[in-house]
Amino acid sequence: MKYTIEEVLNEKQAKEFLVLPVALYKDDKNWVRPLDSDITKVFDKDKNPFFKHGECTRWLLRDESGKCVGRVASFIDEDTCRLDSYTVGGMGFFECINDQEAAFMLFDRCRAWLEERGMEAMEGPENFGERNEWWGLLVDGFKPPVFQMPYTHPYYVPFFENYGFRDYFKQYIYRTPMVMESLSEVVIWKSERLLKNGDYRIISYREMTPEQAKSSFLTIYNKAWNMDVHGVAGMEKEQVDVLFKTLKPVLDPDLLYFAHYKGEPIGFFITIPELNYIVKHVNGKISGLGILKFLYYRYLKPGRVALGLIFGVAAEYQGRGVEAAMIYAFCKRMIEDKKRYDWLDLSWVGDFNPQMMHLMHYIGAKQSQTYITYRKLFRDDIEFHRSADKKQMKS
Repeated sequence: MKYTIEEVLNEKQAKEFLVLPVALYKDDKNWVRPLDSDITKVFDKDKNPFFKHGECTRWLLRDESGKCVGRVASFIDEDTCRLDSYTVGGMGFFECINDQEAAFMLFDRCRAWLEERGMEAMEGPENFGERNEWWGLLVDGFKPPVFQMPYTHPYYVPFFENYGFRDYFKQYIYRTPMVMESLSEVVIWKSERLLKNGDYRIISYREMTPEQAKSSFLTIYNKAWNMDVHGVAGMEKEQVDVLFKTLKPVLDPDLLYFAHYKGEPIGFFITIPELNYIVKHVNGKISGLGILKFLYYRYLKPGRVALGLIFGVAAEYQGRGVEAAMIYAFCKRMIEDKKRYDWLDLSWVGDFNPQMMHLMHYIGAKQSQTYITYRKLFRDDIEFHRSADKKQMKS
């Protein structure tokens, strides 16, 4: 079949880009339609601060009849594209009918656009934004996703791998029951040992002002991530403001925890109610009837699941039990106060972080879903290394 590709340049095309997945997943009970606003804000220069240091475009694929049968976005983040020994652009929001020819045309278009701008590789599928949203290709655990993580067709996996994308790193979603029995003696011992030292303190968002929480998050985030190994640039205050503004409508002050040492912030554990139990009932929109449904399922029929979005500890304090102490304080508060959460899902644990994977084992969490972030090198003379391999090389 003959396909054509066009760039998204007007509102009609943008709408087609937004709603294509509705048709592609109409018979899949596991798919949860994202909120329209969560997708459109990624491509809105007034709402996405990444446009201040990057560029992005979208593409639609049409069949001979003019029907939209595929989509993809390509982008460059100037803050991260040169952190490796070669330049890396991004691609994401890939959706396509079950036709490898169609998929390859979308990949080719992204590659050409990135090469025109000096990129030597592309990584994806990922977000033109923070890593905790719309990042990775689902390869195992094809069940309803956690909030703002993708659910993708199984047939996408051979599309990526046959094109030459290679596994750069895996990301896991974990689940654990909210009971003390799930915590190992190691976690409890590490937590109690750490907190016997009066210089350490674990506090909840309830005990802080919003500005204190945002300032602490910014400080910790920029210390916690190894930017050279994982390709993560530091955050700016504006990005943190956007993140907390997004979280504000659903924020439970007993779900956010911060660790301090001698009054200085050294760790955070950012958790929210798992919202996909609600989102699946509003058909992409929080307006009119959607608001009523949202309020009903948010307050009267909760999913009883908390979602750990982001976990970070400043590098010099990792391995001391700070992570365990925050998890322990969180679970203790939930259980003692008889909060309405029975389960804890933990999103985005990378295989380049064995320390965090060990912690998941110690808190009784089991892997429930696996995503892969792939890389495609544009030149044969570039040597490929997985993210975890690079970390070992640098240590």
